[in-house]
Amino acid sequence: MKWTAIRISGASGEGRSDIVAALIDAGAGAVQEQGETLLSTLPEGSDLTAVRSAVARVRQAALDCDDLGEVDWDRAWVTQVGIQRVGVLVITPPWLVDASYDAASTIVIEPAMAFGTGEHPTTRGVLRLMQSVIRPGDAVADLGAGSAVLAIAAVKLGASRAFAIEMDPDAIGNAEENVKRNGVDSRVAVLEGDAAMLLPLVAPVRVVLANIISSAVLLLLPAIRAALGNDGRAILSGMLTEERSTIMDLLTAGGWMLEAEDTEGDWWSASIAPR
Repeated sequence: MKWTAIRISGASGEGRSDIVAALIDAGAGAVQEQGETLLSTLPEGSDLTAVRSAVARVRQAALDCDDLGEVDWDRAWVTQVGIQRVGVLVITPPWLVDASYDAASTIVIEPAMAFGTGEHPTTRGVLRLMQSVIRPGDAVADLGAGSAVLAIAAVKLGASRAFAIEMDPDAIGNAEENVKRNGVDSRVAVLEGDAAMLLPLVAPVRVVLANIISSAVLLLLPAIRAALGNDGRAILSGMLTEERSTIMDLLTAGGWMLEAEDTEGDWWSASIAPR
């Protein structure tokens, strides 16, 4: 398959998340942030109408496209993915596994083009916040699980059960392989489908993790609240720091209180609890 490289400069302000959402809807497996620049790839011939509209709504934003031709993505990933150390956890691709690492705190993730390897600030934000939230014996739901790195981290941190919920069928196989690779397939269930539909089926859980775009996070808040058991917590990510004030107003109005937060670069993550 041939691919097109997408570069969007000047992507700042509230419209930035709309651009990211439009890219994902157009078929982008991932979006990389470099300051105010967004980088991604799309299959050649993808419909960019919604992307162009989202870019046009952001002052100073500009879209550039370049043909890449055929790309060996597996080879490209191998050259980019490294070891991530986040608190007590280590996330590593299989070819960089070090025998000196403690298996109890090491997560081995086989990279796939669209799915998390712990390299993105939003993933690291959730991983940092989880370490003071997860308790032994917890049940955890991970929404938009991708590679299942967060669900795997949850059981490594002591959860007795985690549900990795993902609606992208292309991600399911990678998530299942990672769960087995880490020896936690008896405690992590990978579920394919819409989070709003599946959450009631796995409830109650004490912790919900949602590392997805901010617009989707906000839509899921009622379902998240309904799924939480006693003393429940939700950890939200995928939100820009410039969205913090607006999102905090919505959370407060919805009966949530902020317990902890994490910021890395342009990205904000929050641990919240029902009031």
